[in-house]
Amino acid sequence: MTTQLERRRVDLDDEREVDLRSAWQRVAARWWLPVAGLVLGILAVLVRRVAAIQHVDNSVAAWGHDHRGSASTSGLRAITELGNLRIVIAVAVVFVLVDAIRSRNRWSFLFLLVVLAGMEASMLGVKELVDRLRPTLNPDASMLGPSFPSGHSATAAAFYAAAALIIGRSLTRPVRQVVIAAAVAITVAVAGSRVLLDLHWLSDVVGGLSLGWAWFALCAVIFGGRLLRPTAAADLASAHAGAPKRPPAVNDSTSRAGRTSPARSA
Repeated sequence: MTTQLERRRVDLDDEREVDLRSAWQRVAARWWLPVAGLVLGILAVLVRRVAAIQHVDNSVAAWGHDHRGSASTSGLRAITELGNLRIVIAVAVVFVLVDAIRSRNRWSFLFLLVVLAGMEASMLGVKELVDRLRPTLNPDASMLGPSFPSGHSATAAAFYAAAALIIGRSLTRPVRQVVIAAAVAITVAVAGSRVLLDLHWLSDVVGGLSLGWAWFALCAVIFGGRLLRPTAAADLASAHAGAPKRPPAVNDSTSRAGRTSPARSA
């Protein structure tokens, strides 16, 4: 009974320690959260106070407007819909249902809900604070509210990263890297489409990407990385606390010396 309990604790410890260590080291302990938050904060100030940033934004917007044709505009509009919140919610529902059938993980729904709802609330809050005007080359932009940060870019960054995390949990490392690359490619494509359609400034989409990826990273840490369970950290701590302590290792040379010393003294 004791042996089985110890094995279960060791298995639990190995599984959760690997996944939690991966989540913390790759997300929080490195640079995702602080850098993304710093970029967003700096941009929120600079876009209102530094003329050079607006000059770059104007140049990129003019280039996109001059080089966009009817066919490319149709393609860009299709791409930009991948960041539409309604489309994202529909895809998220499919992900939750498929993951519930495949792995029976009850936390997938809550994870995506926190990612999308929290990101949307944060994005709207920053929009109201910065209150930046949109580009004027596209008349449709004037009806879409404040410009910074890009909501489509933030939604795409947060959701497709979360989707890649859910999909990649049961995949091998090479396949998981392909899924992550696809999520990044879709996100960047959505962000680029917002600029080329003259619906956002370049700095808007950079701020949106920073916000979306930073919020996803925070949610991933809270939910224990690939374990996708908010109690994972507590479970790991409990497993460590309840695991029996191993006896200290005995040095072989010291042990042999202890056994031979009485003979020598005799």
